[in-house]
Amino acid sequence: MAVSSWTLKQKMSVYQRLTRLDRPIGTLLLMWPCLMALVLAAGGMPDVKVLVIFVFGVFIMRACGCVINDFADRKLDAHVERTKNRPLASGEVSSKEALMLFVVMALIAFSLVLFLNPLVVKLSVVGIILTIMYPFMKRVTNMPQMFLGIVWSWSIPMAYAAQLGYVPIEAWWLFAANWCWTVAYDTMYA
Repeated sequence: MAVSSWTLKQKMSVYQRLTRLDRPIGTLLLMWPCLMALVLAAGGMPDVKVLVIFVFGVFIMRACGCVINDFADRKLDAHVERTKNRPLASGEVSSKEALMLFVVMALIAFSLVLFLNPLVVKLSVVGIILTIMYPFMKRVTNMPQMFLGIVWSWSIPMAYAAQLGYVPIEAWWLFAANWCWTVAYDTMYA
């Protein structure tokens, strides 16, 4: 029994690294525009239920993004010093395991938006498609951060839709500003 609990503990540690829950800066970078949009859409304090759903959703979707990114880059990552010890690249997690984890987390995130209005549900479908597409954009463009800006800004129209029931023009202006910000910091990071 002690061996299986140790194995479970090791596996949870590997999943934590795969989802980057041990490195929260990316979650904070994703959370900031989401919370800003919720506060602006609400004209102050957003609805508590919406706030809780979005906070959990950001944690889960950032983890989903990390998993699908590592899946897409698993073969390349094994040859890069900075990424060779990532769980997929090092073989600690199989591709099948990673995809299963992605699907489970995506379903959890989707179940959260089912508590919101139909427009948010529709926008969330676009959000998961964008999340899946992003890591593969690195193969078709030499500026994938342009696409990442869309992915990382998608919570803005979703937040407005959740708070107001529609997406006003100001949400798209905020989306554009956040897109520029994301492209700038990811270009510097790259």
